[in-house]
Order: sequence, then C-alpha cells, then structure tokens
Amino acid sequence: MSELTKQHFEACSKNAPTVTDIEKQTLHKDIPDWNFVETDGEEQLQKIFKLKNFAQAQAFTNKVGDLAEAEDHHPAILLEYGKVTVNWWTHAIGGLHKNDFIMAARTDAAYNDME
Repeated sequence: MSELTKQHFEACSKNAPTVTDIEKQTLHKDIPDWNFVETDGEEQLQKIFKLKNFAQAQAFTNKVGDLAEAEDHHPAILLEYGKVTVNWWTHAIGGLHKNDFIMAARTDAAYNDME
C-alpha cells in the first residue's frame, strides 16, 4: 500500500500552486499505474480499473464516490460494464495538486480491498 494513503489531505484554494514537475515525478512513484492526461487544458491523473461485471464496477464506483465525498474532492468517474475510469485533478486550480495523488492512492487501496 502506498504511503500516500496515510498522508494528510489539505484544503485547497484557487490560489494554491499546482505540483511542480519534480513533485509530480516523486509522487508518481507511489502510483505508477496512473497516467497523466490532459482534458480541456487541465492536467489530470487517470486510471482504468477492470472488474468482473457491472455490479462490481458499480460497487467500486460507489467506494470511490464515498472517498471523494469524505474529502469534498470529486473526480470524474466513468462507469461501464466491468470497467471504471477515474480521473483526479483539482478543479479550483485547473490541474494537479498533491491531494490528487493522495486520492489516487486511496482509490488504488479501495480497489485492492475489493479483490
């Protein structure tokens, strides 16, 4: 399990800086299966999770939703049969913050708990 799952999640204002390239490289080592993608000009973390069927994918989606609601930090989630795509980024700053890496690690942990 990634050490990021245990790190403190901080409230983020619209004036918070995005992570630097060096911070991205360091933080990404804890979540190597996540990809950097750009959507509407905003850098995001994305991962596709494979599950056995729609019911499991929906259950996982709900787990991610609960994680998001607990921190008031909400991803884009695409639920499909046997597959869930999750994108984390910080809406307020239009890019990536350390919080996004923490939430990605927590998402991985939630997925691992389902196996």
